[in-house]
Amino acid sequence: MRYLLDTHLLIWVADKDLNAFLPPPARDIIEDDACDVLFSAASIWEIVIKQALGRPDFRIDPTVLRLGALASGYQELPITSAHTLEVGNLPPLHRDPFDRVLIAQARSEGLTLLTHDPTVSAYGANTRYV
Repeated sequence: MRYLLDTHLLIWVADKDLNAFLPPPARDIIEDDACDVLFSAASIWEIVIKQALGRPDFRIDPTVLRLGALASGYQELPITSAHTLEVGNLPPLHRDPFDRVLIAQARSEGLTLLTHDPTVSAYGANTRYV
């Protein structure tokens, strides 16, 4: 299986101080060698933007997070025009543009988006609430 991590799961798995927030089902998937784990350039972008806005839940260094994710064997997923066009096919269940592009990426690439956001998981197919 191939899984795309939502931004908060990526942060929680990367930051030892926040690692306790990572739900056990997510940890099981991430640590399963049979699973491919991906993170999106959109998540790095989201961290940069929300960190600049002073959001306390985005205090992780995005450069260190990215390098750590790559060193851990996670694959980086760039944002393509096909992904952005897929955003236009999503119903307006969620307003956050970063979450919407993650959902679109999962749909476009045949991935399952792992999330701890019940609103994101309301998109059903290609999402899994953990």
